[in-house]
Amino acid sequence: MPPDSSRSQRRQAQRSGPGGSTPQRRDPMRTIYIALAAIVVIFVAGLGLLRWQQNNEVQAAYATPSPIPSASGGPTPIPLVDGTAIGKALIKVDKKSTDTSKGGLGQPVDGIPCAGQEYVTLHVHPHLSIFYKGQQVQVPHFIGAAPTANGGCLYWIHTHDATGIIHVEAPQLAPPGGPDYTLGMLFDIWGQPLKRDDVAGLKGPVTAFVNGQKYDGELAAIPLKAHNLITLEVGTPVVTPPIYAFPPNE
Repeated sequence: MPPDSSRSQRRQAQRSGPGGSTPQRRDPMRTIYIALAAIVVIFVAGLGLLRWQQNNEVQAAYATPSPIPSASGGPTPIPLVDGTAIGKALIKVDKKSTDTSKGGLGQPVDGIPCAGQEYVTLHVHPHLSIFYKGQQVQVPHFIGAAPTANGGCLYWIHTHDATGIIHVEAPQLAPPGGPDYTLGMLFDIWGQPLKRDDVAGLKGPVTAFVNGQKYDGELAAIPLKAHNLITLEVGTPVVTPPIYAFPPNE
């Protein structure tokens, strides 16, 4: 630097370094760009995890019970035919509505509303068999179908015929306030008792089976899972619970 250079010029030369070039300054937005990229990656990963969890929940809701009772060399499954009836009509049904005055009759039951349409988010079919003193009894048709001034409504849990097939057709995989749709909800909608000594007015000690296995828990808590075979036997003799084959595509 020449001796006559100004003080400011000397400072500039010192800052520029030996080569006289000004060092590049770091982009102040670089940290922000990196942070935004990290947020995007985390968001995408979160969406993937949520979708994986939802897929697992759907698969679990539609899973057929395992092992299937008939797979162990037991009796040949009885085919279920839509629109038919199984058993003797011992449970009284009112001409206006299958549901009793203690049932829903259009009002929400256990958080389940009576809707003007059927849903497909969850659409599964368990089966209910009722026996009284060794004789099979019909599970009435149109449980959960309530007449209204506008023509009628249908609960998320209902029956179409007297085969014992229960239709769970809901807009959500789980009911409000609980992990599973249950047999107790069906009976609450129906307005019939479900006790260890009284099933829909049929009185006596109750022996319960789920998928061929004896069930000693609370009857109302039996889950309505896809193709669950639920058998309630009131009184004696206690017969071998039947095994059913569901209609195609059900």
